[in-house]
Amino acid sequence: MANDKPKNNDSIGRTFLVVFVLCLVCSIVVAGSAVGLKAQQQEQKLLDKQRNILDVAGLLKPAMTASEITAVYNSRIQPELLNLKTATVEKNAGNFDLNNALRSDESSMALSPEQDLAKIRRRADMAEIYLVKDEQGKTTQLVLPVYGSGLWSMMYAFVSIDVDGVTSRGITYYSQGETPGLGGEVENPAWRHQWIGKKLYTPEGVPALKVVRGGAGNNPYGVDGLSGATLTSNGVQHMFDFWLGDHGFGPFLKKVREGALKDGR
Repeated sequence: MANDKPKNNDSIGRTFLVVFVLCLVCSIVVAGSAVGLKAQQQEQKLLDKQRNILDVAGLLKPAMTASEITAVYNSRIQPELLNLKTATVEKNAGNFDLNNALRSDESSMALSPEQDLAKIRRRADMAEIYLVKDEQGKTTQLVLPVYGSGLWSMMYAFVSIDVDGVTSRGITYYSQGETPGLGGEVENPAWRHQWIGKKLYTPEGVPALKVVRGGAGNNPYGVDGLSGATLTSNGVQHMFDFWLGDHGFGPFLKKVREGALKDGR
């Protein structure tokens, strides 16, 4: 009996040692996997972005492979950086990160409650935009990133606009967490199809897009509200009220309406 206690202590010690070694090995395996997969994750993220931009621009075809998507994107899409403070296009070095920009007072601005129609709190000073080229290299439309708060989530979308700076060519929501079958219908192709040809501004340059409860009918400025999802519909409305306005893309789109892109840039 005198020897039982030391043996029991040795057993407990060995058990803890085994557990520690297993945890260490598992941590190393998980960390190694994360590092090894990071490049693939970044590639997939870039591919998803390219796919969504081609989709909203009407250039995405069924069953396109990853290499085909990248090839069409590289030949038809020209990324640019837009300075929202000056409404001027600057050279895109390809390293713009929205989340990083929003963390700094030097690269973003805090929005007052009166300004923050989309409930995003801050707006970056720069935005990555995308010029869509035809086969001759002439700009035919531009794709702008927009986002705003819905009922449950921050909703992110790309909207395509004609070089007239007025006419919507399409919209695609690529990240949202709204209720499936209700607010989640922002991803429904039938609802998205309504955006094609809608006018975003009046002839006087006033933002005019309306998400109409009960149906927009033939309203050239209106799209149907989402059935049973009033708050998500309101979120879409407020998103466009902001991004088409003075603190969003409004000043730049005014320049577009005045012919900034009609020279084929």
